[in-house]
Amino acid sequence: MPRPIILATFAAALCLPTALLAQDARSFEPITIIDQGSFAAGGTVIENDGTFDNNSPTSAGQTFHGDHLYAFYQVPQDPRPLPLVFWHGAFQSGRSWETTADGREGFQTVFLRRRFPVYIIDQPRRGRAGNSTVPTELKPTPNDQLFFDIFRIGQWPDYFDGVAFDTGEETLNQYFRAVTPNTGSYDAEVVSDAVSTLFDRIGGGILVTHSQAGGPGWLAAIKNDGVRGIIAYEPGSGFVFPEGEVPDAMPSAAGTLEPVAIPVADFEKLTRIPIVIYYGDNIPDEPTEAFGLDNWRVRLDMAERWVEAINRHGGDATLVHLPEIGITGNTHFPFSDINNLAIADLASEWLAQKGLD
Repeated sequence: MPRPIILATFAAALCLPTALLAQDARSFEPITIIDQGSFAAGGTVIENDGTFDNNSPTSAGQTFHGDHLYAFYQVPQDPRPLPLVFWHGAFQSGRSWETTADGREGFQTVFLRRRFPVYIIDQPRRGRAGNSTVPTELKPTPNDQLFFDIFRIGQWPDYFDGVAFDTGEETLNQYFRAVTPNTGSYDAEVVSDAVSTLFDRIGGGILVTHSQAGGPGWLAAIKNDGVRGIIAYEPGSGFVFPEGEVPDAMPSAAGTLEPVAIPVADFEKLTRIPIVIYYGDNIPDEPTEAFGLDNWRVRLDMAERWVEAINRHGGDATLVHLPEIGITGNTHFPFSDINNLAIADLASEWLAQKGLD
């Protein structure tokens, strides 16, 4: 049995005002962790022809390991049987699930306290899994204001009234600094293959996806029956439908959202597990010229059609639009908004209802 690790929150590590640091340090309780570590899963190896010369090295005869994911895991004392695997969205990394931008506990710690083993991943070609087998060009393109709008914090420079996001200057600074680029072209098959390999290693678990990870999350569940359930926060693309039942593409001010056709037999693998989808607030009902908002109008619409298709085929999918159940103000990141404990409670209740806790 590994020696337990007592984790506490160190205020000095947070870039927050002194008074708030002291308050947060008092409010966090220690957690006993019985195991933790990190590893790579999946990926490929490129092998160059030739013979490696130790004394005059060139690329000849050398290998390159890439396109794997990075996973950091923690196991709390008296763990529940099924771990949660947290998968970030576009322009993000595993940091999405860690400390929130305003310095509170993120889902990584929230669910450790609820006795779930947790795995926090960086998908291939992102963050700590940056070794890509294909090239890309990285440019320092200013895009903070676009993300402010498209992540539904507000319409730059104004915050939405009642938004569940701390409006302090340092919070916004931390939020923007969580953005990280792809180090190679995005490929849904590559990232879902790596996540499937992760489930081969850890066995059964619940997949928790955000935004861009929604689409490859469905693919990972199709590829690996170790995925026992899916919690999807605001899936943004990659909605798969059975061939012959694909809805029309949905145009918006942000572009056209295209559904993806897959074989019926693959689609029906998704009907064997429970799935829940959550969307937050400030998503318009009608078309608008507001780029950052109309983008989510069509995604919510497509998600509703996707849930209908799953259930029509005998599955168990639920879509929860948070304002409709009285939870308002949430951004594109409900799991790190200021009401993230209420969001976690919804997930905990769902896991219990489905016998996954």
